Amino acid sequence: MHNQNFKNFFALLLIALLPFVSVAQQKVNWQNLDLKTDSVFGISTEKAYKELLKGKKAVPVIVAVLDGGVDLNHEDLKTVIWNNKKEVAGNGVDDDKNGYIDDVHGWNFLGGKNGSIEFENLELTRLVRRDIARFANVTAATVAAKDKADYETFIENRAELEKRLATAKSDLQGITGFKYYLDQVVKKIGKPNPTLADFQNFKPTGQQEAGVQAAIVDILKKEPDFNALYENELVAGVKQATEQVKYNLNLEYDPRSIVGDDQQNDAERFYGNNDIKGPDALHGTHVAGIIGADRSNTIGIKGVADHVIIIGVRNTPNGDERDKDVANAIRYAADNGAKVLNMSFGKSYSWNKAVVDEAVKYAISKDVLLVQAAGNDNHDIDIEKNYPSRKYLDGQVASSYIVVGASGSKDDETLKAPFSNYGKTSVDVFAPGVRIRSTVPDNKYLEEDGTSMAAPVVTGLAALIRSYYPKLTAVQVKDIILKSVVKVNHPISNMKDADTVSLSFSDLCVTGGIVNAYNALKLAASY
Repeated sequence: MHNQNFKNFFALLLIALLPFVSVAQQKVNWQNLDLKTDSVFGISTEKAYKELLKGKKAVPVIVAVLDGGVDLNHEDLKTVIWNNKKEVAGNGVDDDKNGYIDDVHGWNFLGGKNGSIEFENLELTRLVRRDIARFANVTAATVAAKDKADYETFIENRAELEKRLATAKSDLQGITGFKYYLDQVVKKIGKPNPTLADFQNFKPTGQQEAGVQAAIVDILKKEPDFNALYENELVAGVKQATEQVKYNLNLEYDPRSIVGDDQQNDAERFYGNNDIKGPDALHGTHVAGIIGADRSNTIGIKGVADHVIIIGVRNTPNGDERDKDVANAIRYAADNGAKVLNMSFGKSYSWNKAVVDEAVKYAISKDVLLVQAAGNDNHDIDIEKNYPSRKYLDGQVASSYIVVGASGSKDDETLKAPFSNYGKTSVDVFAPGVRIRSTVPDNKYLEEDGTSMAAPVVTGLAALIRSYYPKLTAVQVKDIILKSVVKVNHPISNMKDADTVSLSFSDLCVTGGIVNAYNALKLAASY
């Protein structure tokens, strides 16, 4: 392995660890705590339950989790999973005649008769594959005038794909080599969970072991649990890099035959299967728990909302979601009574934005509030493209649609999560999204980072408002959430290229603040 690969991997690992090391001693359930009384910048959910909601009546609110799958049998979720009373489970008949057979708990638009998709291409890969066929015998000199713009886009996309694939292969080589030599070092140390002192006292033989020692010593000074580092960052990093090379960026890989739909027909509605868990439900289960994990039991965690019913709608693979599936998931949720939709997914390219726009408009016509994660690339999405988007192709903006960035627990210059996308006009609010503990499959719990965790905090808040104040419309609930934020009036540090810059929070989002359940519910009461 070349020395440069050590440097590349070490830089990537430090970036990945930024949120991990900044709040090493985090309070469980911190996203629901209060800044003043608990010294963490949560959204004051527990304070609201104690002071504002005690003894008040509420109605159940259906919330759709559009994601990679939900473990409906999780001990902390099974009491809040939607049951379609119009459908008879397992009889192979579309009892409610909605076009989806045996959709008892939701629907899977990534499945077919013989299973479900786990891995997918990035949208960029699919676009390049499509256009390679389209422009197979065309050059810049021979392209028709009417196709010139599309041809130039194809050339740009192909170059970008080749660049990303080369980087992914280099990263895979680097991280795999790093892990190989780290495993040798750990074997020589002879302890299952070596400490900082163990690595400091280790006598390396050769340049590779010395490089590994220096990197791990530096990281363990900030995060002392080696096994957690190894599993959560290194093993996960190898897995992610492998998936990028093998699936996400691979032009030869196309799993869609599993579904059996017509890939050329974006208007097609009725395909898939009823397996809402799918092959990898970690992300979606985590999201569902943040929204509505059972607050009445004494196990696990507490969701934001106490009267939710969760529909699982599977539309997001390990890769980029397809616009057709996004559109159908939105329509399915709206048709089955969901009043809040959580969309913790996103991408930089779009195959057919129009079909998603029409589905968003349809949901809004049925008084649905859509909540979307802003993304995890530290991009200004006022500038960088990010899909789905609340701005339609015609320039109009969706009315009941909230875009959410991720914040940390400390009310200081690090409040913005280092990975979170932002945008003065494109992101509405921020919410807790760093080291959020929630449900994962097989009755387990895990801390995760991401705007994917921040969005369901806001989704839970929206559901909480709609359950205690059911006469409020989706547009009104959005207005309440935006007007009731806790404003951030101090500078925020953020990485831009290789430099750290200072920004005001009003430069990061429309409201310049963090959502707050206590303030929102007080406002809802007098709205």
